[in-house]
Amino acid sequence: MSYSGSGNSGGGASNAGGGWRNDGGVEPHAFDPYLQPELFRGVLTRRVFAFLIDLVVLSVPVILGYLFIAVFGLITLGLGWALFWLAWPATIVWAIVYYGASLGGPHSATMGMRVMDLELRTWYGAPGYFVLGATHAVLFWVSVSFLSPLVLLVRLFNGRRRLLHDVILGTVVINSSVRTQVAPAARSY
Repeated sequence: MSYSGSGNSGGGASNAGGGWRNDGGVEPHAFDPYLQPELFRGVLTRRVFAFLIDLVVLSVPVILGYLFIAVFGLITLGLGWALFWLAWPATIVWAIVYYGASLGGPHSATMGMRVMDLELRTWYGAPGYFVLGATHAVLFWVSVSFLSPLVLLVRLFNGRRRLLHDVILGTVVINSSVRTQVAPAARSY
C-alpha cells in the first residue's frame, strides 16, 4: 500500500490533498473495456483483416524487388543475381520501417488498421511513436514464431483483448472513430 499526496516522508497520517491508495501509485488505464465497451467492440476480427491487408502492402514492394533482381541478373548475365543475398535483410528492414513509421505516424495505425478503423494507443492514451511501432512488429513476429497457437489465447483472458506483445509493450488497439467521440485526452508523464 502506498501513500501519495502529502509529501511527508515520515509516513505520517497527515493528508494534504492525497489519500491512501492501494494501487502502488500507478494511474489507471486510459481505456476501460467496462466503461467504454464500444472502443473494443469487434477489434479482434478487424485486427485480423488489417494484418492481411498489411501483409499485402508489405509483399508488393518485396515481390517487385525480387523481380527486379531477377531481370537485372538476366541483363548482367548472372552478375546481378548476387543481389539476392540482400533481399532477405532488406525485407526485414522494410517491415520494421513500415510498422515503425505507420504506427508512429499521425494516425497511429498501419494502412490495414486505417482501412479497418483501428489505431494503436499506449495504456495511458498517447499515440504510438516510431520505436514503439517497430518494437511492436518485432515482438509480434517473435511471439508468433515461438508461441504460435498460444499467443492468440492471451486475448481471451483480458478485458482489453490485447495480444501478448500488446501486454508486454503496454499498448492497446481500439476503434479509431469511437475514440474521438468518447475517450479522454492522453495523460502526459
